[in-house]
Amino acid sequence: MAGQTTTAPDDRRQGLFLVAGMVAVMWVVEVIDQIAGGSLDQYGIEPHDPDGLVGIVTAPFLHAGFGHLIGNTVPFVLLGATIALSGLVRVAATTAIVALLGGFGTWLIAPSGTDHIGASGVVFGYATYLIARGLFSRNLLHLAVGLLVIAVYGTTLLTSVAPHDGISWQGHLCGGIAGVIAARVLDRHDRGPRELPDDGNRALVG
Repeated sequence: MAGQTTTAPDDRRQGLFLVAGMVAVMWVVEVIDQIAGGSLDQYGIEPHDPDGLVGIVTAPFLHAGFGHLIGNTVPFVLLGATIALSGLVRVAATTAIVALLGGFGTWLIAPSGTDHIGASGVVFGYATYLIARGLFSRNLLHLAVGLLVIAVYGTTLLTSVAPHDGISWQGHLCGGIAGVIAARVLDRHDRGPRELPDDGNRALVG
């Protein structure tokens, strides 16, 4: 029977602090952006433009007004905090994978001449990570959390990847795919390398 690693309270606390810190940066940036007349929004993801690649890092912290920011803050905190209960490294790794892969996917498939901003791609990645995690780990608690996420956000996940004018459905779609990839990659990391049976018939090279 494989042993399960437990997450220390300090590690959980640091993970929660990271989520809170990212949200704080979003709000500070939006206040500055409002004062600057929305000039920061130009640093979103601009598909197919090499200069627009910087948006992969900056776009999650940029929003089109406080209404947009509030709409992303609530699910970001709830889903991010849930992942943070597994520790700082887990929520940091999930965020990095989702933001980088999801952002790059958006840069690749979204139409040229558009500007994609907001944390919703990361939110979608968090949601699909939590759903897929249970399928890969076969952990009953993870499966239960995944079912809860489906119950609360399932309809939103489905409707928000359908093409809509003015909505970055490409960011939602790519963020969601990146969340599944994150769940798979991190589950494999948890399991570690598979041990091959010592049947006495393996040849050694060298």
